[in-house]
Amino acid sequence: MKTTRKLLSLLLAFLLAFAFSPAAHADESRSRTVIGADLTEEEIESVYQVFGVRRGSVTEMRVTNAEERAWLEGYVDESIIGTRSISCVYVNLLAEGTGMSVTTSNITWCTPEMYISALATAGITDAEIIVAAPFEVSGTAALTGIYKAYEDLTGNRLDDLAKLVSTQELTITGELAEEIGQMDSAAIVNELKLILDETRNMSDEELRRQILNIAGEYNVSLTEGQISQLISLCRSLEGLDGDALKARVEEVQNTLQKVSNARTQVVGFVETVKKVVNSIKEFFERISRFFGG
Repeated sequence: MKTTRKLLSLLLAFLLAFAFSPAAHADESRSRTVIGADLTEEEIESVYQVFGVRRGSVTEMRVTNAEERAWLEGYVDESIIGTRSISCVYVNLLAEGTGMSVTTSNITWCTPEMYISALATAGITDAEIIVAAPFEVSGTAALTGIYKAYEDLTGNRLDDLAKLVSTQELTITGELAEEIGQMDSAAIVNELKLILDETRNMSDEELRRQILNIAGEYNVSLTEGQISQLISLCRSLEGLDGDALKARVEEVQNTLQKVSNARTQVVGFVETVKKVVNSIKEFFERISRFFGG
């Protein structure tokens, strides 16, 4: 099972790389890498291989565990935050209207669609982003590195509240994904973002019914705890510029669909491979029985 998940992750990254490759690494002056401060030189080199860029050709920044904690504490379990900064990111700004692409390597908990959705909340659009680590990590801390790189590249500071809500969203979406699936989790959260003008005027009970209606459209059942989390997230999102957020959510919808399509292709391919492997295994078992092995 673990091998299958790794194969699925690698194939998805491969397909997504091709899906968004026209702008990839187009202008290194518009790129940054942010490296976890606790990596060894050997580990850093392995991450640069994943990024596909030569170290020294892009401005390199560092992110510490203390910086990560500034955004994660209160939202992410202490065991997930850890005490070391490991996650690394490559951020390449793209032309306005290009959209966003995210690929991951050795990231076990956060998926590309979760990053895309949360980053739209933070105010990040039109960028190619690679999140990587030299070994398996959850990936929650990578948001801090992305914020840092994006602000340095654009010269504009992202809204602090938007960054906090983005972190809250990533956490809630991740927890939901474990129960209802990655795409459904991101889709439900984005549906809520699109109706913030309405939810502002709703009581918690009215919002609860609205959340259940949206979940029903995706044939998803939510627990009371999950509904409470989504209500809390909605109330946080309502503190942001609703029109700007809605525009960004609409921008990333096509990107999320591409991620979904790529994932579907990978799942189909993996199932085909599994069938072939099983057929070969059965063939040799029959041969073995025939010769009395």
